Amino acid sequence: MADAPRVLLLAGSPSDLDLVLDAEETLTELGIASRIRILSAHRTPEETAACVSAAEGEGIGVIVAFAGMAAHLAGVAAAHTVLPVVGVPCASGALQGVDAALASLQMPPGTPVGAVAIDGARNGALLAARILGSSDAGLRERLHDRVLRDRARYEPEAIADAIEKHRQARRDKRGG
Repeated sequence: MADAPRVLLLAGSPSDLDLVLDAEETLTELGIASRIRILSAHRTPEETAACVSAAEGEGIGVIVAFAGMAAHLAGVAAAHTVLPVVGVPCASGALQGVDAALASLQMPPGTPVGAVAIDGARNGALLAARILGSSDAGLRERLHDRVLRDRARYEPEAIADAIEKHRQARRDKRGG
């Protein structure tokens, strides 16, 4: 039997699915089960409210909401739950996600939304994991291990290897 989802990945549109799947992969790597729903704050407001309102009772601990343009999805989610909500603004429209970022950042007092960078799906997932990890020692250890792996890329030997690979690729590109 699969683990019950702990994170709800809520997409405002099917066009957000690549980012949502990036977040799902990150959560899976950390051993966190998630569930994906596609619901619109504007086109399916009742279904969105019902889904978010039921999330806590279903064992969800964090909601990560992906939306572009006006990006009201994270705010609508936060209005219907006391669970932590992380907004992932998606690059779309004339402003390429700046409007979506501002929509997540400029929430009224009493309806907080945490926000990550435009198209920051992996960071949205990692923030959700850190929130869950505050009460899960095993998850905190997995997060710690991931940080150490990320830092290892910057050790002097790894940097020297990366520089040499880039030099070689440039030489190969020039034909010599």
